[in-house]
Amino acid sequence: MCRPPGVRDNGAMPSTFNARGAVDLGALAASRSNQQKASAALAAAPPGVVIDVTAATFQEQVIDRSMVVPVVLDLWATWCGPCKQLSPVLERLAAEGGGRWVLAKVDVDAEQQIAAAFQVQSVPSVFAVVKGQPIPLFQGALPEAQVRQYLDELMRVAAEQGVAGTIAGEADPAGGEPEEPAADPRFEAAFAAIEAGDWSAARQAYDTVLATSPSDPDAQAGRALVDLYARTEGQDDTADAPLLVRADFAALRGDWDRTFDYAITAVREAAGDDREIARARVLELFLIAGDDPSVARARTALASALF
Repeated sequence: MCRPPGVRDNGAMPSTFNARGAVDLGALAASRSNQQKASAALAAAPPGVVIDVTAATFQEQVIDRSMVVPVVLDLWATWCGPCKQLSPVLERLAAEGGGRWVLAKVDVDAEQQIAAAFQVQSVPSVFAVVKGQPIPLFQGALPEAQVRQYLDELMRVAAEQGVAGTIAGEADPAGGEPEEPAADPRFEAAFAAIEAGDWSAARQAYDTVLATSPSDPDAQAGRALVDLYARTEGQDDTADAPLLVRADFAALRGDWDRTFDYAITAVREAAGDDREIARARVLELFLIAGDDPSVARARTALASALF
């Protein structure tokens, strides 16, 4: 689970720590695969099985809808790594449900009123609403098998309360569940190498993809992520470490604002070849950060530092 930024169980971050375990690269790589599967499943699902909810739409899209079908609330945040693992799984399962339940996604940073109403202390947090009544389900990025168990029990409870409808536009039940796309063996090889901690083999696997698809975003991000992990293994994050080292460790923690602050300061202060190295590092970190909101701000800051 993720606590909001600045909330820690045991005080401040130590000045040094072992990079291994700071971020689960296998999970990050797998989350990209899960998102691809979720997108494919949603393309074949009824419209409206996954929705984004705000305080303004909560009554209509959650409370009112929960009179017909169970509504599962995925309370998440952009800075939360486990959220990025869990959300695609929930999206795919909602698609497979064919409209028998709805997944309502809530960004807790943007919708603090909803987060406060559900007394959210950490994310991801998952609740259900049936007949207007909230039901706590679970916290954290659980394995898919456990998530299915919670959903099966939710559907049983909902049926007992007479909530067993479907949303409009339900797919033909005879069509069955959407077929998952076949996994790309090249990415599977990269995932296996990452889980084994074999950075050289993981690089080779991603390079195989990039040799034929140089612009593949997943391969580019995966390659950069492996390089990040290899660079920081055995290193220490100290106050007097070079800026690019501190940027790497901030990236491992998912602290993207600080990551780009360190890295772009390194660009601004460097000259010649060192400046080009720093600039290239920032671009790699952009790949890893993906669609995090900090990237857009950092691109503007990088342009200012360079020109």
